[in-house]
Amino acid sequence: MTGVLDVLKTGPSVTVQDMGRIGQLGQGVGQGGAADKLALAEGAALLGQDIGCACLEMAALGGTFRATRDLRIALTGAPMSVEREGETLRWNAAHLLKAGQVLSIGSVRSGVYGYLHVGGGLANAPVLGSRSAHLLAGLGRMVQPGDQLPLGTDPSARVGVTLEVADRTKGGNFRVVETPQTILFDPDTRQRFFATSFKRDARANRMGVRVDCGEAAGFSASGQLSLVSDFALPGDIQMTGNGDPAVLLVEAQTTAGYPRIGTVIPCDLPRIAQANLSAPIIFELVDRETALGLQRKADAEMAALASRVVPLVRDPRDIPDLLSYQLIDGVISAHKEPEAP
Repeated sequence: MTGVLDVLKTGPSVTVQDMGRIGQLGQGVGQGGAADKLALAEGAALLGQDIGCACLEMAALGGTFRATRDLRIALTGAPMSVEREGETLRWNAAHLLKAGQVLSIGSVRSGVYGYLHVGGGLANAPVLGSRSAHLLAGLGRMVQPGDQLPLGTDPSARVGVTLEVADRTKGGNFRVVETPQTILFDPDTRQRFFATSFKRDARANRMGVRVDCGEAAGFSASGQLSLVSDFALPGDIQMTGNGDPAVLLVEAQTTAGYPRIGTVIPCDLPRIAQANLSAPIIFELVDRETALGLQRKADAEMAALASRVVPLVRDPRDIPDLLSYQLIDGVISAHKEPEAP
């Protein structure tokens, strides 16, 4: 059964996202995709569908949406306030949105990027192998009020399930491997960098996020003003002109001229993207083999998400029509002899 998701209202940055474009870097197009790709895997696990299904990414503020057919939804990533026809819904869970019902997603409670997944995924036409909007590359656009987003074919009917996830919004330690430019930073600068506790800066978007070194002096590399631009990847930590580090995210430019002291490993990038303002950020240098082991472990955990989905137990206080439910069945009297068969 086909249908659309009517967009009634949106926050300032709502886009369609999936896992992004693979293999286009040589053509000058970065991978892009969801800023928090682990949230995509969580949504796929909740709805029992492919991780490549497109969804809505909402930065800081959601929107208001109406289904034109019965629609399964899942909510992952940074938790936001959410109601279905006035009924509060659980985040990190799958729910049913009946035809004509309105879903209202408000402001973020912690973190940055929240995700609205739909059964079957959003079915807008792919461009270069992806449905993701990549605004810096000129691919796609923001979702706007009045849009009607086509829905894919839903492979399942399961709702009322949830998934326990770790909090990705509090910052912490982020594992880093060396880049070909790490050696441009003298040993004292490298030691000071990895001993510094940074904080998430307010200057951030899907291209990257700056981190504030507070009262500490900035960081610079030898000969950085004469560096030749070369390839750049999400996770690269580049030093801006004033010496403040910036971690490149999913819409990173494909080439860069700033020196890069290291690269955050992929499995830690969702926590960088979701870190709250002023959250502590500490970069921890690891060798290549350690990084590969950490990534393999994270990939295995992501692949096992579906096995961790459990039934959603609702709080009776959250059920507006509680009196319409038959809560007790098959009651007999303890003082009455059972009738003969």
